[in-house]
Amino acid sequence: MRIAVTGNPGVGKSTLVLQVVEGVPLSCGGMVTAEIRKCGRRVGFSVRDLATGEEGILAHLHLAAGPSFGRYRLNLRDLDAIGAQAIERAIEGAQLVVVDEVGPMELHSPRFIRAVERALEEAQNLLVTVHRASNHPLAYRIRHGTDRVVHLTPGNRDQAAAEVIRLLSAC
Repeated sequence: MRIAVTGNPGVGKSTLVLQVVEGVPLSCGGMVTAEIRKCGRRVGFSVRDLATGEEGILAHLHLAAGPSFGRYRLNLRDLDAIGAQAIERAIEGAQLVVVDEVGPMELHSPRFIRAVERALEEAQNLLVTVHRASNHPLAYRIRHGTDRVVHLTPGNRDQAAAEVIRLLSAC
C-alpha cells in the first residue's frame, strides 16, 4: 500500500506521520522532518532517521553555505547522509518506508529524488508526504500514482490518521 499525504503547510502532515509510525504494527524506517524553533520563531528544519534516531539540519537561517531557499540555506550533506540514506536503508529492511517530505527543499537533492523513486518502485508499504502544489515530476507522480492520496485539512486530521493506520495495518 502506497499512501501520499498532502495539504497546506502547517496542517499536520508530519504529525500524522508520527501518529502512524506509533500506531501501525509494522517495522518503520525512513526520514521525518521537523521545524527548528528558537525563542518561538522558526529558524530552520531538521531531518531525522526513524530507525537510528540520527538527526541533522535540513535547512537553517544561519548556515553559511548551501543552496538558498527563501530565507534558508539548505544542508544537502545532511539531507543525503541522513534523509536519503534512511530511505534507502528502509527499502531494504522495513515493512513501512516513511518519507516526510517531498517538497521544494528536498527536491534539490538528486540522491533524495533517486531514493524516493526507488521507494515508489520497491517498498512493500510507503507513507509519503508531498508538497501540495509542487510541479516537480516526482511530486506529480506521487500525487497521481499512489494507491491513496489523503488531502489533510484541520477538520479531518484525527480521522485521517486513524484511516491511514487502519489501511496500513491491514497490509
